[in-house]
Amino acid sequence: MRILVDADACPVKAQILRVARRHGLEVWLVACLAVEATAAPDVHVIRVDTGPQAADIALANAARADDVVVTGDYGVACMALGRRARALSFRGQVYDDHNIEGLMATRHLGARIRRGGGRTRGPKSFSAADGDRFEEALERLVGAVTPTDLPLAAAEGPGDPATPAGDPG
Repeated sequence: MRILVDADACPVKAQILRVARRHGLEVWLVACLAVEATAAPDVHVIRVDTGPQAADIALANAARADDVVVTGDYGVACMALGRRARALSFRGQVYDDHNIEGLMATRHLGARIRRGGGRTRGPKSFSAADGDRFEEALERLVGAVTPTDLPLAAAEGPGDPATPAGDPG
């Protein structure tokens, strides 16, 4: 198992490194050339072009069945789930086969509104509580995986702290 990170706008790198080191996991940061990301013995950096979606495509292509993909992008999460990886938002929302379709539909609707000249709300500011919720959710995902669990997608029910209601990702 590896933890693959959409590092372009990741506010939880420190939490990821803490959990990965507790479990002896490798971290792979996927970032465009303009984003600072430092490699270490247990941290690998994949640099991609600054073109649109370059990091997202590289991240999705790198995902394997036993990986955890950390991203704020529903499209990347959807592609990771398609590869039988587990996916988690920066705020601790577990993306799974039960919620990804609705999240993708919401994303599509927002894009249609914006293309038509309308305005949509962006995500609320990231808080320390979001970081704590993320670390707890990542710990649960990593700790719950055993060889007999793979390659199932993570499924957390509503009301679980890992799936806050209304989280835009």
